[in-house]
Amino acid sequence: MKKRIHQVFGLMRSLLDPRCYLHAFRMVHYFGYTHVRERRRIAMGKDTRLAPNVSFRNGERISMGNGCHIGERCYLWAGDSTGRIFLGDFVSLAPEVFITASDYQFVAGRPFRDQPKRELDVTIGNDVWLGARVVVTAGVTIGDGCIIGAGAVVTRDLPPGTIAAGVPARGIGTRNSSQNATPS
Repeated sequence: MKKRIHQVFGLMRSLLDPRCYLHAFRMVHYFGYTHVRERRRIAMGKDTRLAPNVSFRNGERISMGNGCHIGERCYLWAGDSTGRIFLGDFVSLAPEVFITASDYQFVAGRPFRDQPKRELDVTIGNDVWLGARVVVTAGVTIGDGCIIGAGAVVTRDLPPGTIAAGVPARGIGTRNSSQNATPS
């Protein structure tokens, strides 16, 4: 009985604690400025689908083609001033893909937050599939028809039709080669 009374009072304290409501407000605000407001600024083709928890930065510098699918907890962060992200038609991003058109440079003797940023466009061609937790860094071009394996970090351009994996991502095959063809 004593334990039950303690549980009820604990629940009451939680419900009456204004910090719970403040946290809920912060979550709604975060969703609004990372998804809802930014989504309106994105140039988006027909039949493109986005998970409800995708995060965008600087949506006015993000462009998506037709028929794209952006999975859960993906991040598309364009640069603050010039770095753009271009996705072609029929691009698929598995959950937790991170694409950024901006990163920090390294100048000796300066704290990392004071480092100058490097903003370069990211271009992803048509019919590209990025597996779960792929990271694409500033300045990268991924050619048409590429497939990038889960967990890869793409730091350099990949030619069309490349199958890539690893950290950093390296070509391990091509989509058009006979060894990758499915038997009939």
